[in-house]
Amino acid sequence: MNLTVNGRSTYFYTGGRAFDAAKPTVIFIHGVLNDHSVWILQTRYLAHHGWNVLAVDLPGHCRSAGDPPATVEAAADFILALMDAAGLQKAALVGHSFGSLIALEAACRAPERISQLVLVGIAFPMKVSPALLASSLNEPMKALEMVNVFSRATLAPPPSALGPGTWVYGASMALGRRVLASNPQVNLFHTGFTACDSYTHGEEAMAQVICPTLFVLGSVDQMTPPKAAQGLIKAAHHGQVVHLPGGHHQMNETPEPLLAALIGFLKP
Repeated sequence: MNLTVNGRSTYFYTGGRAFDAAKPTVIFIHGVLNDHSVWILQTRYLAHHGWNVLAVDLPGHCRSAGDPPATVEAAADFILALMDAAGLQKAALVGHSFGSLIALEAACRAPERISQLVLVGIAFPMKVSPALLASSLNEPMKALEMVNVFSRATLAPPPSALGPGTWVYGASMALGRRVLASNPQVNLFHTGFTACDSYTHGEEAMAQVICPTLFVLGSVDQMTPPKAAQGLIKAAHHGQVVHLPGGHHQMNETPEPLLAALIGFLKP
């Protein structure tokens, strides 16, 4: 599905169901060098169980036109503009990593429009090491390998994620290369990492969020360790925490526990 947002064509995956703005809606926001496809299991289930689903390709990524957001704040403004374009007065937001910061900032900017907030693999501050930041700019393939080594807690996902025998490291490398190549005008890797690294007011934003918030943290996540989310958890007014046994990419490392957490938390 495509919508015009801020004058540019934006792609959304709807989980195999036609979009219906009258249904309760959940918007899924991906992280750096990802796209809508990382949410396949979760979006398809929810779309077939009463939810309207929009899993977005962020601007300048893969099927979406426009300039890639250079800051978390700009990306949050895009999410709110997306809601306007879709005719949504209210929606739940689910974000992963960079996407979790975007979801948090959007919920801060328009608290009355966000019904529930799910922050998967979040940390604040979400600092990126200087070496990795430099590699993402100058040696993106090397940086991609580094990220995937630190992000992964398993080599093969459960069959429910990407299919039996899927090599998650190789699949993630292929996705990262595809997303990076989708926009030859901008280094999406470095742009996204810089946005994460420069975001400075997460706890203040969390204090402005009025909806229920679910923190989904990977117990052995080396990219955003659970301890790095504690300040946000303390600042949340209506926070819940779920610890999953995997690493940073809970969507396909622990897909069924993540889906179970979403089902238990999201209420139409």
